[in-house]
Order: sequence, then C-alpha cells, then structure tokens
Amino acid sequence: MRFSRTLMTLALTTALSACIGGGGSVSQSGSSPTVIKYGRDQNPDPAKVAGLEQWIAAFRPRALASGVSAGTYDAAFREVIYNPEVIRRSNNQAEFTKSLWEYLETAVSDKRVANGRAMLARHAGVLNQIEATYGVDKEVVVAVWGMESSYGEKRGDLPLIEALATLSYDGRRAEFFQGQLIAALKILQAGDTDARHMLGSWAGAMGHTQFIPTSYLAFAVDFTGDGKRDIWSDDPTDALASTAAYLAKSGWQRGQPWGMEVTLPPGFGAAVSGKSAKRSGADWRAMGITRADGRPVPDGQAALLLPAGVKGAAFLIYRNFHAIERYNQADAYVIAVGHLSDRLKGGPGLKTPWPAGDSTLRMAERMELQERLTAMGFDTGGADGNVGQKTIAAVKAFQTARGLVPDGYPDREVLELLRRR
Repeated sequence: MRFSRTLMTLALTTALSACIGGGGSVSQSGSSPTVIKYGRDQNPDPAKVAGLEQWIAAFRPRALASGVSAGTYDAAFREVIYNPEVIRRSNNQAEFTKSLWEYLETAVSDKRVANGRAMLARHAGVLNQIEATYGVDKEVVVAVWGMESSYGEKRGDLPLIEALATLSYDGRRAEFFQGQLIAALKILQAGDTDARHMLGSWAGAMGHTQFIPTSYLAFAVDFTGDGKRDIWSDDPTDALASTAAYLAKSGWQRGQPWGMEVTLPPGFGAAVSGKSAKRSGADWRAMGITRADGRPVPDGQAALLLPAGVKGAAFLIYRNFHAIERYNQADAYVIAVGHLSDRLKGGPGLKTPWPAGDSTLRMAERMELQERLTAMGFDTGGADGNVGQKTIAAVKAFQTARGLVPDGYPDREVLELLRRR
C-alpha cells in the first residue's frame, strides 16, 4: 500500500485512518466469503447503473490492449453494478486532525501490542522463515499487519472489481483507479484468486496487509508454494511474506534500526533537523544527543526528525525508516510501525512527553499558514494544505527571522505569529 503525504502531525489523511482500521470486517475463509453487495442493496441511481455499464464496454479495448484477456474481462464484470457505497465512503473521508501522539495512542495501544505478541507466538515458525528469507525483522512485518488490518480482523468487505470500476467511472482520481483496475484484472487472470474472493477497501487495498493491485503485482510472493500469491485467505503467510519482500526491495538493511527516540541537550538549536539532513553518529554525539535511555547513539548515517518540534519526542531515523516509508509515506505511519515493532520486541513506550494542549492545524489553517509565509517571502511551494519539505523549510526560515528555535514545526503558535505580523 502506498500513499503520498509527508508531515506526520499535519498530513494524516484517509490513508492513515484506513491503516488503523482497514475497510471493514469480513470472513474470507472457504469458498463462500461474506460479500456485502452494497450496489444491489442500496438501489443505485438507474442512470449511474447504465452509465457504468456503458463505461465498462468502452473500457474493454484498453484493458485487452494492456494484456487482459477477453475471457478474464467478461467474467470479472459479469456481476458488477454501480456501487454507491464506494462513492459514499470516498466522499466521506473526514479531515484527519489528530496529533501524532493522539494517533499513536490507537496505533500502538496496549491492546495492539498484546495482540501482536500473540500473533508472533502463534505464527512463530513461518515468521522466522520469512525473516531468514528476506532479512526483515519479523516484528516489523507483524507491526505492518497490525496497522493495516488489526492482524487480519479488518481486511475489507467490498468486491474489488466493482469498487475500482465504480471509482474509475465516477471517482475523483479516475486515471489512478483505472490503472489499479487493470492490475486487479491481471491478478485474476494469473489465477491467484477469483473475483468473488477479491475483497478489499473502497480504495482498492486488499488482504491482511492491504496491498493495492499494482503493489501486489510488483511485490507479492507465493511463500506457501501452492502456486498462488494468496493475501486474502485466513492464512496470512503469503501476505506477511509479501510485506517482507516489499520492504526488502525497498532498501531494508538487515539488522539495522528503523530509528530510535533520542534526548536533545538543553538549548538545542534544531536547525540541523530534517529527513534530508543526515549526519554520522559521531556528529550527533558531539552535539550532545543521546538515546532516550541515556546510552550513546550508534554509528551510522541518520537524520533528526522532530515531529512536534523541540516540544516533544525526537527521533534519529535511518535507512530502514525510508523502506517503511515506501509502504506508506506519512511520517506518522512510519513512526507508528517502527515504535510498534519495538514494543513487540519488548521495548518501552516513548519516554519524552508530548506538548500538552497542542492541536493539529486543520486544512484551512495549513493553507492559511502557507499563504502567509509565501506573502512574507518564504516559499512554501504552494498553498495546498499539505506540509512538505518546502513548507518546513519556510517555517524554519520564518522562525529564524523571529529569533525562535528553527525546528520547522508549523503549530498554532507559528500561525498566530504570522497573523500578527
């Protein structure tokens, strides 16, 4: 699964809310999974039904030109109908305004840790084999599983071809979903599953670890050796191995950390923070940065990440952080997966308290912040509400100009200062 968002406290969008809960609970064992046929249950608009039927006929030549056989295409669409529930879910994604620390309370809850440890014990044999094969820590693989579907409890309940066809015809990102639809048809053609068992979220994420179809084609593996890359069944083996394969091909380094919580020295300037500002362990030690438990930080290139500025937990992040980032680009997701994996290994919770009473800016406020920074000559790269590296650099420049600690954290205090300029 892959989405494009950057700053952890300001860009927790649909992808993250889906990662905490998945697309809905469904039983997928045996030959007759529970398929919720929303399209038929809700009496969709006849004009929409007819429009989708016409679209399916018009899309057929493109799919066939992409390598999908006529038989696969026709069989896949035999029972497809316009599904208003898919559009309702896609249009009903409330803005995610939780701070990172509120998000982590759910993502790395005591219950999720306990359930994850139980899964590590239950599937110890296969997880050890997966770790030996791909070099990815089994706790990281299980952490992704927990984040994506609550260890398989919430894998999605929508017929995927129907969902993707509806979005391709009537969605806001039609071209993206059309590409996913063609990939899904190729999965059916390969025989890894059939249309009835291919269930997922409204956005096309599938199985225990919520692969989108294009990622499935690129990374899924048949670890059981039964001839199918089955990420949908109650047996999570192929899904877990596929996740490890994804991370391995994304640059995972065996035996290395994803990151670690660190303690900043008093009066730390924070100008050297940022995901691209990598330094050696010796450099960070020379600045007075230590692990949260007081031990020296290790050697190796790392960057300093300050998700709440200098007011909350700080992290040194390593190459494996970016491997997880390939799975989901939101920093909050990566921190959650990494921290959950540490807890599954028996590690402690985060030591540094988060800023009390701090709240995440809403979309309109983020856009206002960008507009005001740009008007003052600090280039944010646009006012779209998505806080990326340009916006963080602009915030740092503004903070420096005002004599503040340049940690790049765009909180309400920064916005109020901009309003009063």
